[in-house]
Amino acid sequence: MTTLYVSHPASFDHVVPEGHPERPARMRAIERALEDERFSALVRVQAPRAEPSVATLAHPAEYVDALMAAVPETGMVGIDSDTILSPGSMEAALRATGGAVHAVDAVMRGEATNAFVAMRPPGHHAEKTRAMGFCLFNHAAIAARHARAAFNVDRVALVDWDVHHGNGSQDIFWDDGAVLYCSTHQMPLYPGSGAASERGEKNTIVNVPLHANDDGEVFREAFENGVLSRLEAFRPDLIIISAGFDAHRLDPLANLRLEAEDFAWATRRLMEAAERSAGGRVVSVLEGGYSLEGLSRSVAAHVNALMGH
Repeated sequence: MTTLYVSHPASFDHVVPEGHPERPARMRAIERALEDERFSALVRVQAPRAEPSVATLAHPAEYVDALMAAVPETGMVGIDSDTILSPGSMEAALRATGGAVHAVDAVMRGEATNAFVAMRPPGHHAEKTRAMGFCLFNHAAIAARHARAAFNVDRVALVDWDVHHGNGSQDIFWDDGAVLYCSTHQMPLYPGSGAASERGEKNTIVNVPLHANDDGEVFREAFENGVLSRLEAFRPDLIIISAGFDAHRLDPLANLRLEAEDFAWATRRLMEAAERSAGGRVVSVLEGGYSLEGLSRSVAAHVNALMGH
């Protein structure tokens, strides 16, 4: 089993205001966690820079052009109160997209069994035509569309366990019967979407809301009954994970009580599902996670599971 680890120093150049939770220190926490000897077998590559046109797999060209034009030469500009552009933001975002696409290429070609893409800014709140929630381009959604376009994949499952609902991914895939979008998330919480009644035009949106103070036992039951059962019926050719780690009990932006081992468990369950229908193909893309300790523990557990340990 080969696990690909995709990252790039450009992640550090997406600058945000002092005190912003989605900060470069997140990348340092992940890098330190993966320096441990048990991760020596990871195949480490730098994320290539995607051409801006690649983002049009999930976003209109007009949106991509406008976002690129909004990047400042100096300082910072706010798209909204949470979502920031700095001079290095576009390079970081395009390498995050490029890293996700590269991971799909490697896994689909059999060069790696699975992959983890650790880049920022995150992506799952980015709707078709709206940047929000720290997110500019929806990297996981672009990767799913790329798998369909480049490898003639019939069905892709996008599983999102970030504590915040992936409204952007839901928006992009609302009427797309070829992509099953499954999300566990705390409700009520930002961005306010994600009710179980939101099912998409083709019944391929699966929302499994959790509640404040729900722990790993509640999460595992919800994941088993709400997500894995739908995956079994859908039989995807590739599973992409929107891997946010802000459901960890230490995270300051939410109120779930998960431990690192809960993410490892969910990873293994998705790997098992991928073995049954997708040749084991799993691509994981970093989303949230704002406690540096919770993030580093959870990423280590997640990647350890991807490596088959």
